[in-house]
Amino acid sequence: MEQIKLFCPATIANLSCGFDVLGLCLDTIGDEMIVSKTANKGIRITKITGADLPLETINNVAGVAAMAMLDEIQPDFGIEIDIHKKIKAGSGIGSSAASAAGAVFGINELMGKPFSRKELVRFAMKGEALASGSEHADNVAPALVGGFTLVRGYDPLDIIKIDSPSELFATVIHPQIELKTSEMRAVLEPLVSLKSAIKQWGNLGGLIAGLYTSDYDLIHRSLHDEIVEPLRGKFIPKFELIKGIALKSGALGAGISGSGPSIYALSKGLETAEKVAFEINKAYLDTGIPFEIHVSKINSEGIKIIN
Repeated sequence: MEQIKLFCPATIANLSCGFDVLGLCLDTIGDEMIVSKTANKGIRITKITGADLPLETINNVAGVAAMAMLDEIQPDFGIEIDIHKKIKAGSGIGSSAASAAGAVFGINELMGKPFSRKELVRFAMKGEALASGSEHADNVAPALVGGFTLVRGYDPLDIIKIDSPSELFATVIHPQIELKTSEMRAVLEPLVSLKSAIKQWGNLGGLIAGLYTSDYDLIHRSLHDEIVEPLRGKFIPKFELIKGIALKSGALGAGISGSGPSIYALSKGLETAEKVAFEINKAYLDTGIPFEIHVSKINSEGIKIIN
């Protein structure tokens, strides 16, 4: 194989109670990437469409992730990467993760798959560090392995894939404003109260249990963020209004996707997810802020090869 074309999916991270440890993979929105072998060794970003991002390898998340991988296994060929962005930077649905994960997945395929999808996460995290200032896996893990992923630990990296309940769908509204992940991390408090931590642990455990048992009522009760959302929500126009409308329209829960500004809702059934999209669309028109809305099943596969 000399060249591979990929669909690199968007992701929702945190999922209210799972800050930096929980994420899911979307199916209807993502970037496209072409990864090719070349005779000249090294990594080159040769084309980027859809976004004004640096071509310099050391300044591009895909390039940094790819270099981390090639530092460990040095092939006798080079790599060229074309990136066609459909996920806007700073959207809160894993734009940088899609690029970083796509780069390492594509190279792995061209090298004959020396690494598993889970093993690729540690390389993709290097790209996330360039984008946000920290190596976190809650976006790159679901992008690579699909479904829901729980990062049980970072030292050593321990990722658990959780299959999605069959009737679970996501609705995401992306207001066209940019909130940088690094800036949104800066607003967080370094310490939390024991009372808040206990509530958060309970909700995270409840959500994981709900996913494993397809208990939609338990999922509904658990989708609550005691710690991060109160600090970040005020930076997203009409956040509380949109969250309230989603819940009133039948969503199991709603919250901030990643570091924002996107807002996600999870629903039982496509019909409810589309009703949530319709109602929040009506409400957000009044803001005058351009926005996009996506409805998606949970992508169980992760990054996909495009013929």
